[in-house]
Amino acid sequence: MNYAATLAILAVLAFCFPLTVRLGSVVGVPEAVSVSIMGAVLTFGLATFLVRWQVNRHRVHLERLEAARAQVTADPQNPRSYFVAGEHLGSLLLRLDRRREAAEVIDRYARLAGARESEIVALREALSSAERRQRRAQRREA
Repeated sequence: MNYAATLAILAVLAFCFPLTVRLGSVVGVPEAVSVSIMGAVLTFGLATFLVRWQVNRHRVHLERLEAARAQVTADPQNPRSYFVAGEHLGSLLLRLDRRREAAEVIDRYARLAGARESEIVALREALSSAERRQRRAQRREA
């Protein structure tokens, strides 16, 4: 089932909810049963929508990551090749929780002649904050 069909079904369910409860009470089905069934269906629909949204968002991040890697491979000495859609490859890697790889990319980027110091500082700060979050999470688990 595609996304438009899923959204159409959810819209129909939301529209039909009051009618279904009223029809169920006329037939003799308790209102609580009708409400709980419709609530379960709506919860399932919402969960389906959220999962699809997350998967699509992750897919977009992976596509950007691959595009950035291809650019860096094609021209590793150009600082602009480390950017895709205005976002640095190191930021993409940090978003995907790949800190070690991000640290290597940030170091390589910092060694380039045309790299901006402000961008390098911002990337290193993002990397250090990600590492701090990881250490805090590990301390909480221990």
